[in-house]
Amino acid sequence: MTPENALTQLRAKAQPGRRLQMASYHKADRPYLGVANPDINALVVEWRKQLNVEDRTALAAALWRTNIFEARLTAAKLLTQARIRPGAEVWHLIASWVPDFDSWAIADHACMAGQKRLVADPSRLDEVETWTGSPHMWTRRAALVITLPWTKQNHPKPAEETARDRILGWAASYVDDRDWFIQKAIAWWLRDLSKHDVPRTRAFLAAHGDRLKPFARKEAGKYLA
Repeated sequence: MTPENALTQLRAKAQPGRRLQMASYHKADRPYLGVANPDINALVVEWRKQLNVEDRTALAAALWRTNIFEARLTAAKLLTQARIRPGAEVWHLIASWVPDFDSWAIADHACMAGQKRLVADPSRLDEVETWTGSPHMWTRRAALVITLPWTKQNHPKPAEETARDRILGWAASYVDDRDWFIQKAIAWWLRDLSKHDVPRTRAFLAAHGDRLKPFARKEAGKYLA
């Protein structure tokens, strides 16, 4: 599967009129083909059957470099898998994409792929922590989005509790950042955490909630009684 062939198949799925709608909605200045997400998913399923990890990684890297919206989504989807061996090269590729993030859709799909690699090797949280000091807003935001799996354990192991507190510390360092996407990411993390760890969520909001924007504070506490 060459990148050229992959792009040809993607273009064949384009829907009339959809390209301009997508460009208007996502607003990031890049090429759009007008391909719906289910059609991308169907192609990815077929390509994953045909390609080994090395070839999928190479294809993902090439598709990302095109800067085409659907190609970047496809690149992320090709690498979204719980078990990938070897996984180090995949993680390094995903991490290399983070400085390119400039829209929520692409960033979130890439972070979904990265979440799997972080869970597989939590020591990579050390690298993610360096993102929290980046001047690039999307990199700072990615540190919370990519660590969402740590919100989901009902009975976390000691190491998971430590990681949870560590990431909450990152979120606390963000509360005075007025950017909407940063505030939304804090709220997202806390909202998901509240479904599994009410005490930590309440403690965070008690300590920092008055410094969050009202919409973020409301969303963070959405599931708290």
